[in-house]
Amino acid sequence: MTDSHDFDLIVIGAGSGGVRLARMSAQRGARVAVVESRYLGGTCVNVGCVPKKLFVYGAHVHDDLEDAAGYGWHIPMDDVSFDWPTLVANKNTEIERLNGIYGRLLANAGVQIIRGTASFRDTNTVVVGDRSYSAKHITVATGSWPVVPDVPGKECILTSNEMFYLPQLPRHAVVWGGGYIAVEFAGILAGLGVETTLLYRGDLFLRGFDDDVRRFTEQEMRKKGIDLMFNVTIESIDTQNAHYQVNLSNGERLETGLVMAATGRRAMVDGLGLTELGIELNASGHVVVDDHFQTSVPSITALGDVIGTPQLTPVALAQAMVLSRRLFGDGQGEMDYSAIPTAVFCQPNIGTVGLTEEAARAAGHTLRIYRSEFRPMKYTLSGRDERCLMKLVVDDPSDKVLGAHMVGPDAGEITQGLAVAIKAGATKAQFDSTMGIHPTSAEEFVTMREPVT
Repeated sequence: MTDSHDFDLIVIGAGSGGVRLARMSAQRGARVAVVESRYLGGTCVNVGCVPKKLFVYGAHVHDDLEDAAGYGWHIPMDDVSFDWPTLVANKNTEIERLNGIYGRLLANAGVQIIRGTASFRDTNTVVVGDRSYSAKHITVATGSWPVVPDVPGKECILTSNEMFYLPQLPRHAVVWGGGYIAVEFAGILAGLGVETTLLYRGDLFLRGFDDDVRRFTEQEMRKKGIDLMFNVTIESIDTQNAHYQVNLSNGERLETGLVMAATGRRAMVDGLGLTELGIELNASGHVVVDDHFQTSVPSITALGDVIGTPQLTPVALAQAMVLSRRLFGDGQGEMDYSAIPTAVFCQPNIGTVGLTEEAARAAGHTLRIYRSEFRPMKYTLSGRDERCLMKLVVDDPSDKVLGAHMVGPDAGEITQGLAVAIKAGATKAQFDSTMGIHPTSAEEFVTMREPVT
């Protein structure tokens, strides 16, 4: 009997997870459509990981130019200039190239792209513009969106979305928040010559990361000239000609040319009509799903940032692979959220995988901690006062390495390899028996012999 629906699967949202789900399902023979109202590739490609990493590279060039003198390159720093519009324009060109790639990937897989904003008519039908489309399965993959606190003057505040398209850089900027987005943008702005103040309501930023990593990152960011203010928040913002007066909870006032809030993200479910269908949202506004991404409505699934799992592109991609297999493959597949590696592209970078020392102790492990701090070889001739931190968290009875953490150049690149070892259950003895690559910073992870605790 022929299915009367227009499609076997409609995916709402063409971000990383949505595009992967659509492609893999179409390659399994399903009739698939993707609905997208903005841009192909979602947050990561357009206003997230990719353009942010390009900005981080751009911001670090100044350090490289300064370091050149120690290697015999004579670059007069008083004659060096930076053109922000050039960086933005080149970034835009690269993003447009990636948008095209995503479009071709979908088209080559036989996926129909429907441009517009979707809403549910019923449990098997979505409306886009003046047309309706039906499907046996519908997946919500709409991602998340920045949240700006409701303070007087909030209309003056930018989010990470707008930061990628600034027409010009200010002399001074205030970054409000303590998560990885705030820390990364503070580093970008400072690296590009902007006097930067980061405000955070807590005692120390990067909550959830290893405490040694947090304290070490604070130390290194202060060396970069970033003004870090903790236990403070914004009460209101006043406009003063072309500048802003930021009124803080501690009574201080800051004069600045830009205020950016990186104070959280919410699930993008506005206008979909989910609750009208009986789909449950949790207290934080995320779509509630079971372990197989199933909502409370049998025909509707959800994945990615919208369900509140770790907001990382590889997580959404892995979820898409599992869900496609369950819907159109052999019906099997499970997600494993343990030992997810991640990086923070502040300067210097953070790379981390597995348990923090604090989480391991809270879980009842008896630990051996190995920690090393040193100046990377690259800076021995340049004289740059930047140091590197490496740390291993080891379960003492089993000798299993529970976590690896790093702050330093290329931390993300190094941590990716460590993630394989930790996922495989490597022991400290196996780390010790592994030959190091000399001379590299990474070899420190296999040469730390004496525990600090």
